[in-house]
Amino acid sequence: MTEYRWLLPSVLLGDGQEGRPVRRSTRDWFVDTLMFVLACTAALLTAPDLAGQPDAVVLTEQVMGALSCAAIWLRRRWPVTLAIVTALLSSVLSLVGGAAGVALFTVAVHRPFKISGPILVLNLLTVMPLVFWRPDPELGVGGTFVLTVALATLVFGWGVLIRARRQLVWSLRLRADGAADEARRLERERIAREMHDVLAHRISILSLHAGALEFRPDASPEEIAKAAGAIRGSAHQALQDLREVIGVLRGPGDDPVPERPQPTLADLPVLAEESRQAGMDVRLSLAVQEVPQSLGRNAYRIVQEALTNARKHAPGAAVTVSVTGAPGDGLTIEVSNRVTGRAHPGIPGAGAGLIGLTERAELLGGRLRHGREQDHFVLEAWLPWAP
Repeated sequence: MTEYRWLLPSVLLGDGQEGRPVRRSTRDWFVDTLMFVLACTAALLTAPDLAGQPDAVVLTEQVMGALSCAAIWLRRRWPVTLAIVTALLSSVLSLVGGAAGVALFTVAVHRPFKISGPILVLNLLTVMPLVFWRPDPELGVGGTFVLTVALATLVFGWGVLIRARRQLVWSLRLRADGAADEARRLERERIAREMHDVLAHRISILSLHAGALEFRPDASPEEIAKAAGAIRGSAHQALQDLREVIGVLRGPGDDPVPERPQPTLADLPVLAEESRQAGMDVRLSLAVQEVPQSLGRNAYRIVQEALTNARKHAPGAAVTVSVTGAPGDGLTIEVSNRVTGRAHPGIPGAGAGLIGLTERAELLGGRLRHGREQDHFVLEAWLPWAP
């Protein structure tokens, strides 16, 4: 995945091991400072309630309250431990209540409910001794208990809501990254299939020229030089195509995917001329000049693969290529050649070319048929062309 792959729950949600090292960001420092100020403010607001208490009680409250507020800076490293300790202390010390609330909120945000739920129950149980010992004079025991429970539940619910939002964000990030990875993988596979067609075309031309040299030992020096130049050029192009295939199949962490060639319908005359130079008799009838780029690219690939098959299975036979169509009617491609009954000995075939063409046409919403009609092999494809 991309940059968010490393944002595991232990980082995004804080679900790490108790006591793990903490590396605070600027935002974390701001939030921790705010939590520290809130705990101190709650302690200061509660301090007047200690009026009339023995000096030993007041001193104990002040010392433990200050230590509890200072311990807020450890809430990211030991959230559960801090929540348990402050909850127990808040059962008898009122100045620890603010720190206990912050610790409860921290656990609700950074730990799953199976851990934070029991911590909430512990907080609700530990408020009862202090409520009965030192109730609010105006609210009484019942009112103080209800208010304390409501505040603890509100703080806990706020923390759970923040955690749920973070989980949703994390899930959406992973889902988006997974979709992007899948799209990149499918795109690499699609490009690799296209490059396979190009590479097969180059190699078939190379094999034809090499076969001509093999079976024409009496050729003139000019013909040999011309064939050798064609072999060299085709080999160079084949190597370039092979490098692009390898580049396409590399992972996202490797070198960038190279730009691949994007031939269109306008390149069919060049393809036909290239086949003629390889010794084929290609008769091209192109009744359409401008089509959408995607449609033209796929039509080019179909013709290219059809010519490659004709070179393999009917060497020397004339090949007729016809491309007709109009917007709304679709684009029709027909390639036919006479069946010779002999295949080229130097060009092996995998038998997947026609299957790949059929799949290509069907993925575009079109259709493709091929087969022998009397003494000719005919390939006909229809591709939709939006008006």
